[in-house]
Amino acid sequence: MKVPKAGAVAAVIALAATASGCGGEAKKEPISVGIKFDQPGIGMREPDGTFTGFDVDVATYVAKELGYKANEIEFKQVYSDDRELLIQYNEVKFVAASYTINDKRREKVEFAGPYFVAHQDLLVRADDNTITKAEDLNTKRLCSVTGSTSAENVRSKLAPKASVLELDGYSECLVALQDHLVDAMTTDNSILAGYAARKGNEGKFKLVGLNLSNENYGIGLKKGDSALQKKINAALTKMVSDGSWEAAVKKNFGQANYKYEPAPRVTTSS
Repeated sequence: MKVPKAGAVAAVIALAATASGCGGEAKKEPISVGIKFDQPGIGMREPDGTFTGFDVDVATYVAKELGYKANEIEFKQVYSDDRELLIQYNEVKFVAASYTINDKRREKVEFAGPYFVAHQDLLVRADDNTITKAEDLNTKRLCSVTGSTSAENVRSKLAPKASVLELDGYSECLVALQDHLVDAMTTDNSILAGYAARKGNEGKFKLVGLNLSNENYGIGLKKGDSALQKKINAALTKMVSDGSWEAAVKKNFGQANYKYEPAPRVTTSS
């Protein structure tokens, strides 16, 4: 039996409505973005499940420019030593996680940016005045994070005799510092400033104020994906030009009285 023409049209409409969620738009797959979950001011998962920090704001802005709303972003936790793996195995579309651009990492991933310049520094207890320069670490106990460029910089250039404890995250290093298990922790001054300004830490710690390195933060993405790299670079450039970058810096670092560098010029390309 033949289906009348009007009935056929109705059937097609019904099928289309079913496939698109009863007449609405088809549900978009969320974009997965790698961030740190334990860096106040940079990337932090708050107790209520929300995410805060400069990298979170940058990632959200970039995702928006790629066509995703805030509720269409799935943030995934990354550690300093697994960022390349998550990108390579497509666990995340891109990573915005205080991710310093360097040649070794460029062998495995592409970078967009840079979008921020930080400097390696030291965080010590507020009442400790025995560390004023990098060489002082040669007789001290230092904490850093496995896979970070900071630990390697100390070992190879700054204080080769320092006792270096490497832990999974900076939060663990902060506990070790507070409990006198180490004398200092090292990473980028932006991250250290976030910890020093965190509620409950006021007055407990201080930055030594050393610029031990230049850390150009980039957004990591799949090797060879020049199309996505170009789109992210365009988003970062727009974020600076429309004032959103400056607003995000002040929002996340203002309370720490952090002297940040101006927005760097986007220079990466395949």
